[in-house]
Amino acid sequence: MTSQIRPAIASLVLLTVLCGAAYPALVTGAARIAFRDQASGSLVIQDGKVRGSRLIGQAFSAPQYVWGRPSATGPMPNNAAGSSGSNQGPLNPALLDAVKGRIEALHAADPDNRAPVPVDLVTASASGLDPHISPAAALYQAGRVAKARGVPQSRVEQLIHAHTEHGLLGFLGEERVNVLELNLDLDRTAPAK
Repeated sequence: MTSQIRPAIASLVLLTVLCGAAYPALVTGAARIAFRDQASGSLVIQDGKVRGSRLIGQAFSAPQYVWGRPSATGPMPNNAAGSSGSNQGPLNPALLDAVKGRIEALHAADPDNRAPVPVDLVTASASGLDPHISPAAALYQAGRVAKARGVPQSRVEQLIHAHTEHGLLGFLGEERVNVLELNLDLDRTAPAK
């Protein structure tokens, strides 16, 4: 019996070191060399400070900023440690009430805007962490942002178009706007007054 235990323990220790330490260290090191930005979390650094990640949405609620998708993560919005959706179906009264409330909040923030509200401004993504919105959702907010910043709406629209990312190879995936990067560029080029 002891003749079987010793090789089993030795195998356990060897495989633990190889698979639990050596291999992850090798892969992590290779990723940091080959894909430095992605391996570090795709962090957005401005003026030497980390402002966020290109991959994780952030909650913006001030009128001078473009707002991202609602987040259903708990206990706070855009909680990267607790990625989740609301799991509410389209016929769920709670979802319908939440969407109505979000539409009312958008109308209250910009009472003159009577354009149809883009769906991604009132529904949470499956992860609750989506950093992007559609160009239509960003353009919907251009008037409010321009008014709050005291700049022409055309300037805000120009920045939205400059930050519009196209699908892979020009046709795979939807056009999208990274909310964090757009808002940082708004602060840099069209500061609020």
